[in-house]
Amino acid sequence: MIAKIRAFRSPDDVETSLKYVDGHRKVLESYGVKKVTSASVEWLHDPQTYVVLVESEDGEKIYGGGRIQIRTQEMKMPMEDAIAKIDKGIYQYVDKIGNETIAEFCGLFNSKEVAGYGIGSIFLGRIGVAIATQVNVKYLMALCSPATLRNCARVGFEIIRDLGNNGTFYYPKEGLIATALIIKDIHNLPSAHEEERERIFDLRLNPVQEAIEKGPKGEMDIIYHTKL
Repeated sequence: MIAKIRAFRSPDDVETSLKYVDGHRKVLESYGVKKVTSASVEWLHDPQTYVVLVESEDGEKIYGGGRIQIRTQEMKMPMEDAIAKIDKGIYQYVDKIGNETIAEFCGLFNSKEVAGYGIGSIFLGRIGVAIATQVNVKYLMALCSPATLRNCARVGFEIIRDLGNNGTFYYPKEGLIATALIIKDIHNLPSAHEEERERIFDLRLNPVQEAIEKGPKGEMDIIYHTKL
């Protein structure tokens, strides 16, 4: 199987960003989730939002995606309002970081067509962490499901145990659990597994490349175009 992963600033390709939104919405609805903060489209014309898209080689099919949304005075990160419904301490937590550039890697999904290949759980995670340094992010945050927590830890995320119930919340609906995560040193990734750190560093140095990647379900030929 061949897939292409590319990254771009959302306002530079609003049409494709809308395709990403539609793909995310369909996956959420398949799980019975109809409203989620990361699924809003306020960010479409935000110059501080970057979309990562996984698509077929010909660009006809979208296999998955995510986005890096940098926190600005005009726009908070989606996870802030989501967590605040349960723990308003999220605002104080983020404010304490001060003027450092902080972003959320959010809206991650993969289509059922490629379920099991690792697109949503590991490949997108690597790319999100890799490109964060391109846009001068210092702290990268995320909300993840129990199924992706292990791989999030592999690429360097740590649980924010000061929030919620030891870092966990019911989100995006009752019965579904999300864990709040952060990478505090996005450049050096001290908490990442060694093999993941090496792969992320390689993707930073060579954002345009083609590689055979191994996932749980088998190998994929991935063409990377992630230079921003």
